Amino acid sequence: MTDTLDTKGILRLIKSVPSPKAEPFKLWLASLGSERIDEVFDPEKAIIRAFNYYRNQGYDDEWIESRLKGILNRNKLTDVWKANGIVENYEYGILTNEIYQAWSGMKANEYKQFKGIRKESLRDNMNDIEIALTDLSEIATRELVKKHKPHGLEQNKK
Repeated sequence: MTDTLDTKGILRLIKSVPSPKAEPFKLWLASLGSERIDEVFDPEKAIIRAFNYYRNQGYDDEWIESRLKGILNRNKLTDVWKANGIVENYEYGILTNEIYQAWSGMKANEYKQFKGIRKESLRDNMNDIEIALTDLSEIATRELVKKHKPHGLEQNKK
């Protein structure tokens, strides 16, 4: 058997190491923590950080705008699902798979495999057309849920 840690556990372990060699990591963690606390009091800083992250990855402003609007649309959809009886994370995943399957013929994990990505965000690896199809599918789903008011997983799948 091997001891393993998740990301949070690794960061806690680094914090507890008394070695001077761990000090740069501790300073980095403190800096990240400070940034996130600043973002709690001024959320625009988080948006600017995300915008700059995407720019540094080579995305143009139009793509970034589409991606940020997609995040808003996704949140609106999950809010509607929640109001219609979807509460478990796996249920959101199942419904998301239904959406991807409808426009791409693949579930989200199959699409990630097709794109050759593992842990990265699928949407961050989509081109303009793929983002537009995803957004349109989620907006259409949201409007259908509002209109038909399904309740629970099975009715929402339909």
